[in-house]
Amino acid sequence: MGVKQKTKSLSSSHNALSDAFFQLQVLNGQSLTHDHFEPFEKKTGNPIKPVLPEIFQINVGKLCNQSCAHCHVDAGPDKKTENMDRSTMELCLEIIDKHKIPVVDITGGAPEMNPNFKWLVEECRKMGKKVINRCNLTIIMSNPKYRDLPEFFAQNEVHLISSLPYFAKNRTDSQRGEGVFDDSIEALKLLNKVGYGQPESKLIIDLVYNPSGAFLPGDQHALEHEFKLQLDRRFGIVFNNLYAITNLPVSRFLDYLIQSGNYTQYMTALVEAFNPATLSGLMCRNTLSISWDGYIFDCDFNQMLDMKVASTSNHVRDFDLNALMQRNVVVNQHCYGCTAGAGSSCGGEIV
Repeated sequence: MGVKQKTKSLSSSHNALSDAFFQLQVLNGQSLTHDHFEPFEKKTGNPIKPVLPEIFQINVGKLCNQSCAHCHVDAGPDKKTENMDRSTMELCLEIIDKHKIPVVDITGGAPEMNPNFKWLVEECRKMGKKVINRCNLTIIMSNPKYRDLPEFFAQNEVHLISSLPYFAKNRTDSQRGEGVFDDSIEALKLLNKVGYGQPESKLIIDLVYNPSGAFLPGDQHALEHEFKLQLDRRFGIVFNNLYAITNLPVSRFLDYLIQSGNYTQYMTALVEAFNPATLSGLMCRNTLSISWDGYIFDCDFNQMLDMKVASTSNHVRDFDLNALMQRNVVVNQHCYGCTAGAGSSCGGEIV
């Protein structure tokens, strides 16, 4: 089938929001919009402190077969140079091994498009690490060379986390591109066939729901129930869990909010829904996020805003866990997205 791209990356269209510093100016009411909201760091009262890392999240590159309208990475088919090389991966593997970090979370772009992707997965599994892969599903159908991915994932017991905005074609394709829904369904069938999502199987596939507009996600439990019911009834597809993740005002979603005139309304909703109970469960506390060129960030969203960790150790080549544990998590106005309502992290709701 194949996905027809609807959205260009911000960088390829020379959009000012492709610059991370400019995004931060917008978020702080210094450009494009002049709405000022209470600084997030004042809202929390105290600095957010990290705990020992349990998850090492590696963004292996921004190259992707899709250009989704809500993408906070600004990934796409044109991102051919921003991809992690083997030597940087080797440094990551040394860190994971030395510091006994149990979970490796591989993301992108479409991480499978990095030429060293399979090697990285296999090396992590040799160490006995749990591997999570954020697979967009359509990559499996995009080219015959990726058609063996379901078997590869199964052989290595990779935990898959995959975005599916809705169980209907129109809403999915409007967010992620024409043809995405059909290809995603076919990919899910192939994954089910090798054991993913099946009762008693160790092969886990979780789906991710992102709202398609300027609103917060609904109740995760209710959404999961409906997704399971509809995907099984319509297509005979099964999966394990559904994660409801709030769209953060970063990159293409920030551009959408401004272009649609929804920025102020959306930011107001996030700020008013701030929930202090989410702070202890934020992913920035137990996760280190590594960019394609080896820099260290508190989370994937900070990475896209080029907000490196507040530490003398901010690259994998000079990794110092003791120094990193002394830092405060770097925050800004986008952090309201992770603390709104039930909270939002790479694993869905927090509370």
